[in-house]
Amino acid sequence: MLNHPTAISVGYTPVLHIHTAQFAGRVVEILEKKDPKTGQTQQAKPDFIKTGDVAIVKIQPLKPVVVEKFQEFPPLGRFAIRDMGQTVAAGVVLSVTPKVIS
Repeated sequence: MLNHPTAISVGYTPVLHIHTAQFAGRVVEILEKKDPKTGQTQQAKPDFIKTGDVAIVKIQPLKPVVVEKFQEFPPLGRFAIRDMGQTVAAGVVLSVTPKVIS
């Protein structure tokens, strides 16, 4: 979290920017909060995260979108989260859950 005036919890729906795609995504689960310096887990399943926190979060896009894991293809695995006309968070895609659309 770079700059957000309040806390972010499950249900928060910002705009994500990944490569050239822009789409809304809903936070469905906050998996863990990490220590920014060491990377060690500070808290599992926290209720919220705020400015300055490092966290692993599960986000569900509201429309179909193609993204890549950062380890496999770095240019398509970085993202920025924008809300209120400013960038509130940035990070990398750790995993992707494929969904088959028929």
